[in-house]
Amino acid sequence: MRNVGFLVAGLLLLLVQANLFRVLSWTHIPGLIPSLVLPLIVFMGVHEYSLVRGAAVAFVLGYATDLIGIAPVGLYTFTSVATFLLARSAGVRLAAQTMWMQVVLAFSFALVHSITILVLLAIFGRGKDGWVPRLLYPLALPNALSTSVVAPLIFYLAQRLHIATSTSGRPDLGVHP
Repeated sequence: MRNVGFLVAGLLLLLVQANLFRVLSWTHIPGLIPSLVLPLIVFMGVHEYSLVRGAAVAFVLGYATDLIGIAPVGLYTFTSVATFLLARSAGVRLAAQTMWMQVVLAFSFALVHSITILVLLAIFGRGKDGWVPRLLYPLALPNALSTSVVAPLIFYLAQRLHIATSTSGRPDLGVHP
């Protein structure tokens, strides 16, 4: 049930992100649009979700990002799963309880995510001269900053969803193994 909730929340966040792009496209600051799904993926990784289920949710959300955006199919799919795995491996050492830690986590993971995308585009991109990564690298820092600004809200919503789908709140039916 929890995984379905995170999938639905992630898809809704993708729709909000697409509409934010339409609304904020008039600004003259490139990369201002935050990645709303990335803090959700980091939340799942830091909070020790099942490796298989968390990677599957990250895969579906990354694939949906590929479909909604104009990125090559598989780019965000791969980086979303990689971000989940990196957040999960660091999850034991990091605690995202305070707002400032959430901001720092979101900023650092968004920056790593952007750099990974730029490197993958440079390696596997269609342009032989590497012009796409050179055009996109100025977007990495504003995207990481805007993602870190909205991260506490996404972490709050994810925490509420986590609590709402918790199995510990269910009544005991008296059946014990």
